[in-house]
Amino acid sequence: MIEQYVLDLHEVDETRVAVVGGKGAHLGGLSRIEGIRVPSGFCVTTDAFRRIMAEAPSIEDRLEQLSRSNPDDREAIRTLSAQIRRTIEGIAIPGDLAAAITHALARLGGRAAYAVRSSATAEDLPTASFAGQQDTYLNVVGPTAILQHVSRCWASLFTERAVTYRQRNGIDHRTVHMAVVVQQMVFPHAAGILFTADPVTGNRTVATVDAGFGLGEALVSGLVNPDVFKVRHGAVVAKTIAVKKRAVHALADGGTQEVAIDSPRQEQPALTDAQVVRLVQLGRRIEEHFGRPQDIEWCLVDDDFRIVQSRPITTLFPIPETDDQERHVYVSVGHQQMMTDPMKPLGLSMWQLTAMVPMHAAGGRLFVDVARRLASPASRAGLLDVMGRGDPLVRDALETVLDRDDFVPSLPDTGPGGPPVRAAAAPIETDPAVVTELIERSQASVAALERDIRSKTGPALFDFLLEAFEEHKRVLSDPLSMQAIMAGMEATWWLNDSLREWLGEKNAADTLTLSAPDNITSEMGLELLDVADVIRPRPEVVAFLQGVEYGEDGAFLDELAKLAGGTEARDAIETYLDRYGMRCVGEIDITRPRWRERPTTLVPVILDNVRNFEPGAAERRFEQGRQKARKKEQDVLSRLRALPDGERKADETKRMIDRVRTFIGYREYPKYGIISRYLVYKQALLAEAERLVRAGVLPEREDAFYLTFQELHDVVRSHRVDDQLIQQRKDAFRSYHALTPPRVLTSDGEAVTGAYRRDDVPTGALVGLPVSAGTIEGRARVILDLAEADLEAGDILVTTFTDPSWSPLFVAVAGLVTEVGGLMTHGAVIAREYGLPAVVGVEHATRLIRDGQRIRVHGTDGYVEILP
Repeated sequence: MIEQYVLDLHEVDETRVAVVGGKGAHLGGLSRIEGIRVPSGFCVTTDAFRRIMAEAPSIEDRLEQLSRSNPDDREAIRTLSAQIRRTIEGIAIPGDLAAAITHALARLGGRAAYAVRSSATAEDLPTASFAGQQDTYLNVVGPTAILQHVSRCWASLFTERAVTYRQRNGIDHRTVHMAVVVQQMVFPHAAGILFTADPVTGNRTVATVDAGFGLGEALVSGLVNPDVFKVRHGAVVAKTIAVKKRAVHALADGGTQEVAIDSPRQEQPALTDAQVVRLVQLGRRIEEHFGRPQDIEWCLVDDDFRIVQSRPITTLFPIPETDDQERHVYVSVGHQQMMTDPMKPLGLSMWQLTAMVPMHAAGGRLFVDVARRLASPASRAGLLDVMGRGDPLVRDALETVLDRDDFVPSLPDTGPGGPPVRAAAAPIETDPAVVTELIERSQASVAALERDIRSKTGPALFDFLLEAFEEHKRVLSDPLSMQAIMAGMEATWWLNDSLREWLGEKNAADTLTLSAPDNITSEMGLELLDVADVIRPRPEVVAFLQGVEYGEDGAFLDELAKLAGGTEARDAIETYLDRYGMRCVGEIDITRPRWRERPTTLVPVILDNVRNFEPGAAERRFEQGRQKARKKEQDVLSRLRALPDGERKADETKRMIDRVRTFIGYREYPKYGIISRYLVYKQALLAEAERLVRAGVLPEREDAFYLTFQELHDVVRSHRVDDQLIQQRKDAFRSYHALTPPRVLTSDGEAVTGAYRRDDVPTGALVGLPVSAGTIEGRARVILDLAEADLEAGDILVTTFTDPSWSPLFVAVAGLVTEVGGLMTHGAVIAREYGLPAVVGVEHATRLIRDGQRIRVHGTDGYVEILP
């Protein structure tokens, strides 16, 4: 292959990233768009970079050391990257390579001024912009200086910030190469940045223009505040004109300098409204060409715009794809299911296939479109009420959308009297036998699934699973099950509302539901205390477990059995896994490793229980809660009887207490049933993936996770797979971790977060939703991974979200704070079961509260104080 060291910008486009890097490829693509003016220039290709790297074999050793270094070891990264940069800058550019560059300069005008800009192959990508990670040099004059700055650009691939950025994005340093763009300088009247979507809200219909005088360096470096213009549908809808005291100008002999702006000009806008609108029109053309919102650097020269860079805006949350032009309002499923992490494609498609309502995927998350329900006044009220009870931030976000210039048109209700009213279902009896029957039905359904799936393989398995999904949905929509769930929730709401009105009690149901029967999730936490009771008196077992590393799951339980007392310990863990091994963090994603598959996840929690509790703690804990609830009931009923019409109020309240204690525990069982079925589905699908690996179709079993259910079905039938698709899915999944899913997302791309409208919170406190009464003060433990739990008695757990798999930690903590959650989500239900003061829905709690800080959790009033 003949090496090409120099290519003109007009010779490349966005398909040539491997040759000219992300920036060069985008500039080449820009130069081909009609009506877009790009300063002339050329690219020094990655062939040239590889030639230079080959001149110094010692670099390979240092790259190997760099790849093994910890991203958090700043000193090691700083030292190694500096050594690599010095080596590269010290390499003399070979004569033929230097000649190719100077020849290209001569064609453009050798004594002209140029911008010399780094263009890495992992830069300006759809999933990672790497903005500002490598170097740009402006107003470079003369071939000697340009060659010197090309070397500096090569070396800038290994700045400390670029190396750290790559490591955090999982990109191997040895797979990234550096090209260099050499472009004729433009000397603008004004310059700045255009975002073709609002970078803060994500709204794709709003473009934002930042503008200042002189070169754009003044804005990028933060030297001045820019003028900011917002443009929507071809008109400036908002603008802020800054006082611009300084600018960056080019010097005649090369380089740049800061200059003061004359006082009369400082408050003048850098662009007229007409220029701003014209610039945005150019931006829309560029956006259309690249197929996604762009972050564009521009210069204004003699009332003519020059585009000097365009890259994708990688921080925007994607919009679910639709085949219509209607407006949509999407509510996050993850915020309801306590799993806001991204899901792999198989996980997304399996949840969609087994869900009761249509769901739309975007950014590795699922959303439900509620636009039609919002459009009808009757269904709107019910939706807002349900959302508000679950998560007030979702309700507020939906109301914000409704308040916005007819985004959701109001549709008339059908018929003269509104929509037809469905006959109310007969009220369910307050009978524990109902719950027993429902649990037995669920267990029978799972047992039948386990029995019938054993003989199914190949395409027949997928046909069987599609039928199983229908049974899955039938169980989920069982009218009796729905009635039991609603009976418990409605009784909770009735108790809280009525006892607040009659007795001034806030959240009285929190105490009245302590240790409610038949709660599979709270039992899961208590039973792990029983496992700790088996292990505690066996010192060899405890010492062995202390040495177990997360992920060492292989023969961990078999090794345990070889120790004194190890057989009993293993049997206790195995018995626990038989009942709860289908659970894991993020369990709605079928691709997540279950406890049965990775039992070491439980080891830190078991050890915490061994250390923090005495034998028999589970039984005592449950009985204490039951007694506390009984005492609360007696207290409430006695106070009610002393009121006017007290006997009636007490009788009604007693009925509701009995009702809530009968049904509230069952609230957790349907999810347990779903996840029990999920483990069965997963084991069958993994067996198919194993067969594909043995047949040479899939390189690894887990590659199946990056295919949808239907795609995996097709692969099993055809024995052919698109390896490139799987790699693209892996790259996309990695990028989704950097995105924060919004509670509410519109089809314009606007992420609407919602706000708590409260004035009863102390200044500086973190506001959330009160879900479990009481006040507790203690040490905050910010834990993002269950496997890293290290708790002491009295600690307060602070995390992003908790699904049922976190329940074993609840027995060891004194309080709970989460970023995501609602009144009836799992973490809230279990916090009430265990009597833990809890506040959920605290935005950015894991960033605002530092691990080890003392905090006070006001679970009754819904806020958290950070203590000095």
